[in-house]
Amino acid sequence: MFAPRSSAVRYRPKNPIDGAARAVPCLMLGAFLLAGRPVFADEGSKHKEMEQACRLDSAGGAIRHVIYVQFDNTHFMRDNPNVRSDLEQMPHLLNFIKDNGTLLANDHTVLISHTAGGILSSLTGVYPDRHGQTVSNSYVRTSSTGAFSFPSSFGYWTDPVSAANTPTLPNMVTPDGKNVPAPWVAFTRAGCDVGAVATANTVLENTGTGLTGDVTKVFGSGSPQWNEAKASSAAPYGSAARALAQTDFVGLAVHCAQGSALCAAGQDDVLPDEPNGYAGFKGLFGAQQINPVLTGGAVLNDLLGNPIADPFGQPGFPGFDGMSAAVSLAYVAAMQERGVPVTYAYISDAHDFHGASGNAHQAFGPGEAGYVQQLKAYDDAFATFFERLAKDGITKKNTLFVFTVDEGDHFVGARKSDCDGVTTPCVYGPNEIGEINANIDTLVAEQFPALAAQFLGSAAPNAFTVHGDDAPTFYLAGKGSGPLSQTDPLTRQFERNIAALTAVNPYTGQTDNPMVRMADRAGMKTLHMFTTGDPARNAAFVLFADPNYFLTDYPASTCKTCINPAYAWNHGDIQPEIAQTWLGFVGPGVSRKGVDDRVWSDHTDVRPTMLALLGLQDSYVHDGRVLVEALQPQALPHGLRARRGTLIRLARIYKQINAPFGQLAQDSLTVSTKALASASTGDAVYRQLEDRIDSWTGRRDALAAEMKALLDGASFHGQTIDEDQAQRLIEAGRRLLAEVHSAAHL
Repeated sequence: MFAPRSSAVRYRPKNPIDGAARAVPCLMLGAFLLAGRPVFADEGSKHKEMEQACRLDSAGGAIRHVIYVQFDNTHFMRDNPNVRSDLEQMPHLLNFIKDNGTLLANDHTVLISHTAGGILSSLTGVYPDRHGQTVSNSYVRTSSTGAFSFPSSFGYWTDPVSAANTPTLPNMVTPDGKNVPAPWVAFTRAGCDVGAVATANTVLENTGTGLTGDVTKVFGSGSPQWNEAKASSAAPYGSAARALAQTDFVGLAVHCAQGSALCAAGQDDVLPDEPNGYAGFKGLFGAQQINPVLTGGAVLNDLLGNPIADPFGQPGFPGFDGMSAAVSLAYVAAMQERGVPVTYAYISDAHDFHGASGNAHQAFGPGEAGYVQQLKAYDDAFATFFERLAKDGITKKNTLFVFTVDEGDHFVGARKSDCDGVTTPCVYGPNEIGEINANIDTLVAEQFPALAAQFLGSAAPNAFTVHGDDAPTFYLAGKGSGPLSQTDPLTRQFERNIAALTAVNPYTGQTDNPMVRMADRAGMKTLHMFTTGDPARNAAFVLFADPNYFLTDYPASTCKTCINPAYAWNHGDIQPEIAQTWLGFVGPGVSRKGVDDRVWSDHTDVRPTMLALLGLQDSYVHDGRVLVEALQPQALPHGLRARRGTLIRLARIYKQINAPFGQLAQDSLTVSTKALASASTGDAVYRQLEDRIDSWTGRRDALAAEMKALLDGASFHGQTIDEDQAQRLIEAGRRLLAEVHSAAHL
């Protein structure tokens, strides 16, 4: 059975909905209950011992714990002006950030704006062209013979692409074809165990027992876990036994420091491409290993007192859509209490009804009763979470808290003005909620028959597919000859036709042109949507569409245009409600600024900001920068305190020339749209504009590399920035921004 991580994940293998309760052998004994949670006789000494082994080098040694919470599709801004936003309906969380730290409300996603790409950029501090997920939550690969395959973006960190002919090519691929460095390494090398609660690609994501399956990779062929997964995959579809391996092995992990007693009986934590090597590290994977360590038994209760289990009552991982705040935060608290000082956790969205442990799907509208109730349950969970941590001595005085979100959403449906959600629930009738599904194949066949004759049907010499989305990527290939080039006449015809495509809006009855912006490979390089590490996964072009539409060619039975009430929250696209997100920091060294909407940031800035506060560093240079405006000067490395004004100006110009939602990229996208839609004689306009985009990107890349080197040296290597060099780069950045902006507004 298949299920999404979030409401917009249409192609992700789902945890099977299967299961009867069973006992799991205890790995630890001697637990007794105190204050509603299991406590071990040696807990105090173990906790202190593990805490001391973790060598975080924050200012004054103040930070001893790190708690990172990754939300899915959770909004600071209101989707309906009359209805409080998601965070406004979670006052225990919102006030915790506002009263004790800084909430950056001018944060931004990457492109395309989806769960996998967004989370992975936050975890690594690099843009998608450097971690490989330039399109997510799945992507398309085009073979040399013109066939298409559809790997998932979600896989354990070292998983290969799931195509049979590429068993050694990483899913998480660097520009030079290697595996992306793992985000837990900076911590484990510092002696810190790292807990991962449903956080993308840091946990097992499948129960495969084939050569490249996650269970084979971690536990080994013929192991008890492998045998269980093998039996589970052979069990009847929809049964408890079919769900068992997913419940036991997927979604939870602890990556341990060398010599950590916690992982003594765990598996080797293998990272073969990790810079400077990574030998002698172990990890725990799945609830079957982790729950007994946390509780002394098989069952962990969520923060509302309910046993965490799959839809069949089997204790363990409830599925990614089952990771409500009460579930995820219970695992975070339990891990911290057992001496895991660094924890990362994912919390599923609240704007869809997921049913018991993710065993359902229904889209809510803003202010709808079920949506409000779920947010209330999330708020109650955070209230309990903060209270429980305080009793454990884990507070804002010794803990760095990071709260963020993968992307925003565009709500597709009626705009209600007679309700506020809290005192008066919003009620949506038939055909008042749901994205507009549009079948690309049908629209092309009807409106552009000459193009359809080239690409549709078994007799056509070429083929195309799209990665369905409100920002669909298009893949064009000659049958038997592989991908079409960017300048192939058929590619250009396809782009011009798609730019002119129309669809009848079932809400209004009006004829819409769904195209908002377009970019081919030249433009996608500017947007960090092009990878050299696996060229087969690069699209021919991307269409950023009207956010009310979800354009797809699968399944073939999809209506030409119709309302789909199962999904009503579109993302992936470039609209502000999707692109503009939020980021919160609380803890030692964080300024108490409340809500700050002036500082421009994006997902890649999370990692370097955390590491600068913690006195740690990665083996590579980040695409993000340290958000010094949100931090206290005395908590920063010397290089970030010296020449602060110049450094901030440099960092801000750097983001505007390099970020996908920076000024340069967005102005370039306007020019790209003009180029792709043009139909001048000899395609002269297209060629001229594409040459300019290539030139801008080359100059941008050179400037960005120099700027990153200065910022990295100041952030992690004790260097004071060179004033003259910084001023030269700032002026060069400003000139480039002005040039591109002028061209975009001709």
